[in-house]
Amino acid sequence: PRGRRPRGAAARPPPVDGDSSDDNDNDISAAAPPIRRLQQQQQQHLPSEDEEEEERDVGRNNNNNANDESMENNDDDYDDHNDDDEAEEEGGGGGGGGDESVLRILLSTDNHLGYLERDPIRGRDSFAALEEVLSLARHHKADMVLLSGDLFHENKPSRKTLHTTMEILRRYCMGGDPVGFQIISDQSQCLRSIVSGRANYEDEFYSVDLPIFT
Repeated sequence: PRGRRPRGAAARPPPVDGDSSDDNDNDISAAAPPIRRLQQQQQQHLPSEDEEEEERDVGRNNNNNANDESMENNDDDYDDHNDDDEAEEEGGGGGGGGDESVLRILLSTDNHLGYLERDPIRGRDSFAALEEVLSLARHHKADMVLLSGDLFHENKPSRKTLHTTMEILRRYCMGGDPVGFQIISDQSQCLRSIVSGRANYEDEFYSVDLPIFT
């Protein structure tokens, strides 16, 4: 029949009064911008390669300026620290100059040399601690070092511990600088030395410039 539509054909909405379906299609296409127009608008907002490179250069310059300021601040702090150290050394007593009436003593205790000497990781910890003590004594120009007990961990230290200790003492305590103090009491009564009966730094056959008392 004339009014029956073929099977599978989509139903077409009835036209609106005063308007045709062709006019509606033209309105829809005019309202939605074409894809090409959208792509052109997006490309207008994208920065070019030259602009991106310029932004990178600005970022690098800002980072370099920040690094330069940080390095300048660190240099100023380092210079101030060195000035403080120099002032401290100029005001030091004993063999380091300055006030000769000041006796500078570095005190260390419980060194326990040889503790865990067989341990592959901590075997040298006790000796490293002794080296740090003597290094500080040298840096601060101490007149003497006083070890107030437990120099060795064992009552009978091993040969390795004795040799390592003597090597450390040789490096830090032997030298030709004069000792800035004198023992005026009877050393045979106050010191228990089985070698000469007096402090070893006064022995002419030794060259000790950092005495250690225990």
